[in-house]
Amino acid sequence: MSASRVRRVLGAALAAGLVLAGTAACSSFDQPKPKPHAAPTHSTSASPTPTPKPTPLYWPLTGIATPTLPARPALAVKIENSITARPQTGLNSADMVWEEVVEGGITRYLAVFQSTLPPEIGPVRSTRPMDPAIAGPLHGVFAFSGGQPQYVAAAAQAGLQIVSNDAGAPGFYRISSRPAPHNVYADPAKLLGQADAAHRAAPPPQFLFATTAQQPTALTAGKPANVLHLVLSGIAHPSWTWNAPAGKWLRTEFDTPAVGADGKQLAATNVVVLRVNVVITNAVDPAGNPVPETLLAGTGSATVATGGHAVAATWSKSSVTAPVQLAGPDGMPLRLAPGNTWVELVPNGNGSVALG
Repeated sequence: MSASRVRRVLGAALAAGLVLAGTAACSSFDQPKPKPHAAPTHSTSASPTPTPKPTPLYWPLTGIATPTLPARPALAVKIENSITARPQTGLNSADMVWEEVVEGGITRYLAVFQSTLPPEIGPVRSTRPMDPAIAGPLHGVFAFSGGQPQYVAAAAQAGLQIVSNDAGAPGFYRISSRPAPHNVYADPAKLLGQADAAHRAAPPPQFLFATTAQQPTALTAGKPANVLHLVLSGIAHPSWTWNAPAGKWLRTEFDTPAVGADGKQLAATNVVVLRVNVVITNAVDPAGNPVPETLLAGTGSATVATGGHAVAATWSKSSVTAPVQLAGPDGMPLRLAPGNTWVELVPNGNGSVALG
């Protein structure tokens, strides 16, 4: 091969090699580089802490829910129930009303106000020997007009603050439309305004109430009942009739509807009947009648009416300042429906309870 031909072959081979090398180099640089896998992202902020639900608040003497619970003490007031005292003022605003037999077979009320204060209550009358056992567990204010010294002293010894009309306490007044002694009335706000530092706290609950997850014991363990016929004495025959549209028991005296001064019939969510022993004390009233005393100590039988049902129960009370405990047929604590309660103290001797 001639020298010139050799040079042409080598040149062609060299050119071809350069082309291949350039192609390889371009292909290696032009390929996109693989992207690294992205690391998983995690939130650095903590999950929000759920806001705790506020603890439900309930009025202690009615079990009714309330958005706020003022530190208001209980006010227990003696209210007359003779024929000349009717119609009374303010009873339908009471959280609890206790009916007791006094001298001559008439009855008298001890009305307790705490969740609602009406503008006026009355007629206000004198205290009796069983009142410390009724009002003592409230640790509040006890208002009345008159009373024998030993009974007034017993109420003070039970831890109650005494607010007496006879002692000139503010808040009492006489109205002109009724004769004395049936004309003493009171402003409950003014009576409570006199509470001292030791008697300003809200009262402890006196009964257990059914919550939204529970049912009143009378509905779960009782039987349907439309009427409670009670005999407290020869002249005191109150009855309670269930009114389903109103969701209340309505009171009558013999066959006459018992109404307040506003014309509305006296009503209760719960009627608690306690069978009690009544004894005659050595004291007499101004007319010479012996003063009876209801004994609220120990245990006894009871009937509890709620929601058109009634259930047999038992009651117990360990001391003057201890509240009444109610137990159902199974011996477990008995629960009432949220609302106001009337407590009827029916004597074991000449008293009676009948369901209709």
